[in-house]
Amino acid sequence: MRSHECENVDVSLIDERITVCGWAHRRRDHGGVIFIDLRDRSGLLQVVADPDERQAFETADATRNEYVLRVHGRVRRRPAGTENPDLATGAVELYAHAVEVLNRAEALPFQLDEDDVNEAVRLKYRYLDLRRDGMHGRLRLRHRVIKALRAFLDERGFVEIETPMLTRSTPEGARDYLVPSRTHAGRFFALPQSPQLFKQLLMVSGFERYYQIARCFRDEDLRADRQPEFTQLDIETSFMEEDGIMGLMESLISDLFRTVLSVELPAPFPRISYAEAVSRFGSDRPDLRIELELVEVTELMRAVEFKVFSGPANSKTGRVAALPLPEGGALTRQQIDAYTEFVKQFGAKGLAYIKVNNRAQGRDGLQSPILKFLPDEVVTELLERCRAADGDLIFFGADEAPIVNESLGALRTRLGQDLGLVREGWQPLWVVDFPMFEHDAENGRWVSLHHPFTAPQTTDEERLASDPGGVLSRAYDMVLNGAEIGGGSIRIHQREVQYGVFQALGIDEQEAREKFGFLLEAHPRRYRLPEDAEGIMPDDRGTQRRRSPAAAGTAHPVA
Repeated sequence: MRSHECENVDVSLIDERITVCGWAHRRRDHGGVIFIDLRDRSGLLQVVADPDERQAFETADATRNEYVLRVHGRVRRRPAGTENPDLATGAVELYAHAVEVLNRAEALPFQLDEDDVNEAVRLKYRYLDLRRDGMHGRLRLRHRVIKALRAFLDERGFVEIETPMLTRSTPEGARDYLVPSRTHAGRFFALPQSPQLFKQLLMVSGFERYYQIARCFRDEDLRADRQPEFTQLDIETSFMEEDGIMGLMESLISDLFRTVLSVELPAPFPRISYAEAVSRFGSDRPDLRIELELVEVTELMRAVEFKVFSGPANSKTGRVAALPLPEGGALTRQQIDAYTEFVKQFGAKGLAYIKVNNRAQGRDGLQSPILKFLPDEVVTELLERCRAADGDLIFFGADEAPIVNESLGALRTRLGQDLGLVREGWQPLWVVDFPMFEHDAENGRWVSLHHPFTAPQTTDEERLASDPGGVLSRAYDMVLNGAEIGGGSIRIHQREVQYGVFQALGIDEQEAREKFGFLLEAHPRRYRLPEDAEGIMPDDRGTQRRRSPAAAGTAHPVA
């Protein structure tokens, strides 16, 4: 039907007769000569219809945007001064001898080059929305990403294995989507939130290196980075330690950026502990392109009379932290009030601040409603720790530590975005040394920060029982520009350690049998379970804590 795709037409074809097909991307009438930018999947080609070619001209004259056309003509060089260097075909054009309308188009509900189109309209006319350059670009980018991932993993001995979609429910961080069973009335299949049950089976079966471009389903509230169904790269390996799997994943991401975007990421990726990330940035997924950092001032505020600060400072679970903002003194009261309302979304009761107008003048050079509650020596030390300069602004958070961390961490990111403090480029990092457990005050028990099969950094059963809050896990997250793009952990492969973790979590033998029998049965020194016992296993990113939609996990064989 066609001899060439539009973007493949270049100066090597001058004077040749060819046939192309596509959509009329744009039509222009220049004093009796019709120009049509013809678009196919490869790109654009300019078609010229002259009155000397009567049929071609009359058809082109009646053509409107998004008509589907078949054009036969001769390739010729564009007249001097009319070349378009922004197009691959910008040096040539197709002089039309015949134009055939394959399909007409009604008046468009929106122009394809419009940026601000109502989402409801876009979805109603999805076939038009998907023709837009941006949508085409995203889908092609996704294709190139998956192609690069497959090539990288194939070269390193990974086997791509597709796992079932209709399965049993597994305990994870969201509700399951259910599918009624036709053959078993009143019973349901669950769509997988991730393929954890099957990838563990594959490791036990000796495949050692598995991956899958997995479709995942989670019935939870929508967020900017989460939708009901999404795709993740799911990886599982045997006989690898943290450094091995992290090095492999670091190479994968670097290769991906190099192949798809021609971007070189820094090597090696920096590594920081969970505790350091939360202390310095208020988040375990910090955007390192923003240079703002939190400053610890808890012990400085323990003796002050200002109970808003001294209360949390003297609490075992409280924190007082400062967030210095260079040149932030230019913020208006209205802007500060807006940021105060912003942090309240994260549980903060307010947002104290100090403006540094003239540091050399001491207290007289400062502006703040809280200054009267702070003694001179505290103010002096505070300015020193924050390295305050004239024109700076210092924000404060004082509350339970998680509230301070989340609110000031979010404020740090918001200020960076609002004030143009985000550096260009890509900044990856690893966050390591996560706590093994966190305390659920509402239920009075310890819960897994990741999941019950994450290996602890200690095999001391007594410490697991006596000090669960002080135990770190063998888990790791990859963060890029403030977004967690991957995470995983070493799995427990020792019965005694697994039993100790269950005890710390308050999981007795009966609950272990009901929930995790599948995994325990596969262990050579397994719990004694009845022959018909069934078990289900948690997601590698948490029964308790929701993690990102990308995963890079490791497992030691359990059989």
